[in-house]
Amino acid sequence: MASKEAKVRELEEQMALPNFWDNQDAAQLVIQKSNELKLWTVPYQELKGRFNDVKEILPEAIELGDGELVHDLMQSLNDIDAKLADLEVRKMLSGELDAKDCYLEINAGAGGTESCDWALMLSRMYQRYASRKGWKVEIIDRLDGDVAGIKNITFRFSAPFAFGYCKSEKGVHRLVRISPFDSNARRHTSFASVDVTPIVEDVQVNVNPEDIKVDTYRASGAGGQHVNKTDSAVRMTHIPTGIVVSCQSERSQIQNRETCMKMLQSKLYEKEVNEREAKISAMGGEKKDIAWGSQIRNYVFQPYTLVKDTRTKVEKGDIEAVMDGDIDDFVTAFLKELG
Repeated sequence: MASKEAKVRELEEQMALPNFWDNQDAAQLVIQKSNELKLWTVPYQELKGRFNDVKEILPEAIELGDGELVHDLMQSLNDIDAKLADLEVRKMLSGELDAKDCYLEINAGAGGTESCDWALMLSRMYQRYASRKGWKVEIIDRLDGDVAGIKNITFRFSAPFAFGYCKSEKGVHRLVRISPFDSNARRHTSFASVDVTPIVEDVQVNVNPEDIKVDTYRASGAGGQHVNKTDSAVRMTHIPTGIVVSCQSERSQIQNRETCMKMLQSKLYEKEVNEREAKISAMGGEKKDIAWGSQIRNYVFQPYTLVKDTRTKVEKGDIEAVMDGDIDDFVTAFLKELG
């Protein structure tokens, strides 16, 4: 922490120089580096200050027998402890891309309507997880299922370290439950895949236009008359890698093209980093079939309730809490295994 704070002071001295903005690109990099370091130093100093306040006041409150003040101070101490635990988790997010915003994409797999409904359930889980953390959530693309649920959906999560936290979710998620779509109330198994991509808007990735196939189509779902009456939705396929991205959240085809290009550049940059850094590639860059034997986590609703991560072996019996976005135990365990 001392070295981070020293570096912040050094960067702030650079920013105070009269010729700082002579080279705008270099200036932006200095500001970006300073802001990234402050994501560590500012919360730490705030917690340190709050702790010292409690440490100073608590003995006096106990001596005076002020039970209400002692209770409030102990509550403050618990809050400090919880936030410090969050910082400890964040300390594990030291990868080149961890501090970035991210796209999180869910695709229904084997299982038809069942899997489309499962994909919808997962989308709610991640929206609630993001809400718990105070992240900004934007739906970039969505395709509804033929009967129920969704075939796929893409979110943009905007927050410091969004990618670092979400990368643990990359892989196949398996559901076991009594099907609400089966009149015989039989138990069904469904699959959905989650892909997570860091957003690298500050890095320019050159893409050859000849390597891109662009398809336009009529958007589906909510969005008003304009969205549903024009071929504004865009799908891009990067032919050399097979990477496919799509967007229908904007009103115009031009805007959707721009968003698709940003998503494609982000995926290509992540691919480049994954190939360069063995630790990041180990987190699960390899695509697998969305079916038996490839899942990273199992969610069992019947005959018992249990969520178990196949990589870390972490289990939780309160499946309702997990589906309400309480997945921190799984995320933290995964980050600890990455080391």
